[in-house]
Amino acid sequence: MTRKTSPKPGRNSSKQIESPSFRLPALDSQFLLGDSMRGVRFLLEYAKAEEALRSARIRSTIVVFGSARIDERHRWYAEARAFGRIASERGGALDGGTDGHDNVIATGGGPGAMEAANRGASDAHALSIGFNIRLPKEQKPNPYSTPELTFQFHYFAMRKMHLAMRAHGLVVFPGGFGTLDELFEILTLRQTGKVSGVPVVLFDRSYWTRLINFDALIDEGMIEQADLELFSFAEDAEQVWHQLIRGGLNVPKAPTPKSKRNSKQK
Repeated sequence: MTRKTSPKPGRNSSKQIESPSFRLPALDSQFLLGDSMRGVRFLLEYAKAEEALRSARIRSTIVVFGSARIDERHRWYAEARAFGRIASERGGALDGGTDGHDNVIATGGGPGAMEAANRGASDAHALSIGFNIRLPKEQKPNPYSTPELTFQFHYFAMRKMHLAMRAHGLVVFPGGFGTLDELFEILTLRQTGKVSGVPVVLFDRSYWTRLINFDALIDEGMIEQADLELFSFAEDAEQVWHQLIRGGLNVPKAPTPKSKRNSKQK
């Protein structure tokens, strides 16, 4: 009679399976959030927004900067909202067509002037973009940007890149440090020839000339007189649109309705 033998006892591999080193890299949050993966995280912030914008066929944007502290009752808020609607109705954001959406309103995604511009686009039933930044005091996205085009960034640099790379125009409402940072970023890119053909409009001349002594910069030789042509001023939403067009904003021609095309062929 054959005696049955018990299987030899073996070592359990649960410790190996539970080790952080055994986790798939893409599923290992501790690894992905470590210092060595900063470059990868930077790339991911570029790729995620880029993929969504391409999928939505966003060809170009009009970027609106301005303070998050502007109250809804302020004239600046009302004009930013009016501009968001005007630009969306006239700039090509509503069309989409075969080539995509043009001059779509893009903001930092927060409250104040940013909310107002997104709200104006929403009034026109147009797409609009919110490039939010994650801050120690959590900044919630405003409720007017298109949900599928509302993003959150950790890195200011990547957020700035997305704000700039599709911009065909820039409108800057009064603001503080953040607004100044973003404004001078674009002005420097224009001054150095890194971007061209992007008209910049500053809303409320009185505010900006009290805040920045442009003449002193010229007098001290820090900028050239011609650098003042890199931007213009406007006092209401209609004038903002006029200044953008005057500065070379590219507005696609509306497609000819089928009825008119057919009548021409007859």
